[in-house]
Amino acid sequence: MRVAIVGATGAVGQELLAILEERSFPVSGLRLYASPRSAGRTARFRGEEHVVEAVPESGDLGADVVFSSAGGALSREHAWRWAEHAVVIDNTSAWRMDERVPLVIPEVNPHAVAGHRGLIANPNCSTIIALMALAPLHRAFGLRRATVATYQAVSGAGAAGIGELREQSAAVLASGTAPSGEPLGASTTPRKFRHQIAFNLFSHDSDVGSDGYNGEERKLALESRKILDAPHLAISATCVRVPVFRAHSEAIHAEFERPVGEEEARAVLATAPGVRLVDDRAGNTFPMPLAASGGDATLVGRIRADASLPGALALFVAGDQIRKGAALNAVQIGEALIRG
Repeated sequence: MRVAIVGATGAVGQELLAILEERSFPVSGLRLYASPRSAGRTARFRGEEHVVEAVPESGDLGADVVFSSAGGALSREHAWRWAEHAVVIDNTSAWRMDERVPLVIPEVNPHAVAGHRGLIANPNCSTIIALMALAPLHRAFGLRRATVATYQAVSGAGAAGIGELREQSAAVLASGTAPSGEPLGASTTPRKFRHQIAFNLFSHDSDVGSDGYNGEERKLALESRKILDAPHLAISATCVRVPVFRAHSEAIHAEFERPVGEEEARAVLATAPGVRLVDDRAGNTFPMPLAASGGDATLVGRIRADASLPGALALFVAGDQIRKGAALNAVQIGEALIRG
């Protein structure tokens, strides 16, 4: 396939390049696009340098499949024009809830790919990581209700989020005093985030609606219902930004159509594609963002009975939100297209 990446210089774009090479995706030609200020830069793929171009106005990106990861505004303006010439796999929030557009996690609802009209949406990273664990349990036992608390890494906010955590952490450590809420100084004033991220955590930095839920929380609920084809699923999320560089973690409590024991759940998750059990009670070792970073599997553990509701489950998951939460999932959608 002729492949184009829009947003090739960003964190997800760079990960897309690495994963396409790692998985031997059949690339017969490659075009890389980014903003005009990034045009002229180069990126290496399979030993060759490729020049980054500005996104053309024509809509023809010279590709059979387009991986779009340059922001919702650009996608809203151009995605359907790109789709006149190629299949667009969109990694922004622009089209996820559009009825015309399949929202796909290949391990969960691969059949949805067949219904595309030229545009396929990649779900939000926190949704993907949650459903890698919840979807196989839903298939086995019928999910009725879930509450999710996320612990989201700063890399979800891009390079600026990573830089802010690094700079602020260095400033706190250099001061030799424990953080007390006092400003760190002009050089480390929060820019990407509203609040200090070093040695702190806060509600996810997306807009809060009149219902009190922020954008990330709404995405997790609405996208989960669409992907699972469960429009009445009771699901609620609390999404939090934490001072971790990479990989999101989530605490999940889930109720099913019938009482489910932890051993039943563990047996289902042990064979679920894309999932790796990390559930060592004796060693007190469970999913961690450090262990998930750079990997493809979603780590699942802390599987136990929910003490507040007999027959329900509690579990903890961690996954690399740049890989499975974004770039890897998109490439897997591309692979599903090839398989037909």
